[in-house]
Amino acid sequence: MVRGVRGATTISHNTEQEIMEATTELANELIEKNQIDPESVAHILITVTEDINAGFPAKVLRERSGWEYVPVVCAQEIPVPGSLPLCIRVLMTVNTDVRQDQIVHVYQGEAIKLRPDLFKDKQV
Repeated sequence: MVRGVRGATTISHNTEQEIMEATTELANELIEKNQIDPESVAHILITVTEDINAGFPAKVLRERSGWEYVPVVCAQEIPVPGSLPLCIRVLMTVNTDVRQDQIVHVYQGEAIKLRPDLFKDKQV
């Protein structure tokens, strides 16, 4: 079965270092919490808000050992007025037998505000 594993994070400044660090932290948590093997990943879509352009977050996954053959693409989010700034979103399309309600979606930093319904027990 094909499932989507979602995540998002934010950065404070549009620098390559912050982009790479935040993307690494997000990817690590998504992979760990969902026990994702690169062989099960069909592709990964990473989007960024228009204020992020200092680096390619996809580079983090492309350079990860064992992940070099996973198709990864970056795109820009539509610039909706009032949307969360400096935000990186990830959608991993994964082949898994895990039930949809058992998938762990990861939202870090200010991005937790994007899906408060997933974090009812946390202060948003």
